[in-house]
Amino acid sequence: MSANTWRQPTGDSGLPSDSAEAAPSADGAPGTGATVATDGPGRSARRFWSARRIPAALAALLSAAAVGLLLYDVVSVRAGRSAMRWRRRLAEELATRPLDDIWMIVGAAVAMALGLWLFLLAVTPGLRKLLAMRQPTGTPGTGEVRAGLDRRAAALVLRDRAMQVPGVRSAQVDVGRRKVTARARAHFRDLQEVRADLDATLGEAVTFLGLARQPKLTVRVRRPKKG
Repeated sequence: MSANTWRQPTGDSGLPSDSAEAAPSADGAPGTGATVATDGPGRSARRFWSARRIPAALAALLSAAAVGLLLYDVVSVRAGRSAMRWRRRLAEELATRPLDDIWMIVGAAVAMALGLWLFLLAVTPGLRKLLAMRQPTGTPGTGEVRAGLDRRAAALVLRDRAMQVPGVRSAQVDVGRRKVTARARAHFRDLQEVRADLDATLGEAVTFLGLARQPKLTVRVRRPKKG
């Protein structure tokens, strides 16, 4: 996720320096998120798992439809009726086609791909836009508390901090799960000085975000294009 600006903000968007910090919510509104302690390392929190409601619903509906149709045909055959045409054709094709037939290979590949997709959905957390935050320690009753920070909200906070560095004309911040990339344009001051200030400012801001996994910070500074 990224955040971009071309105008120096007029308000003070600095992060609070007291022992607790209000994390922005998923829609970017400041002060509406969870609170995490910043005076200690805290406990590393696990990633949030997605409910996967849509894939689960689709898989359940397709499975129920296929099993229901097959069960209906089996009951019809037991009742003395003839089997459906599609089931007779399928049984005939499976009995007569060789294993190296192109359609057999394609069907097996499609079934394997669907099975692999469902397996990956089952073993991966998902919710890549949500970054897990550290769990506070030393406070009774916080063992069950879990907090997350939206990547777009984190990018907005870091962008505002970058815009406060003297000499920065515009800034763009990309926040990933393991890496934060900041790109800035400086219209005055030496580029090395601006880069050093950005490293210090954004490094402190990333620490104050209270993320369970500390991302690596990369800063790039250049002059704006003339004309």
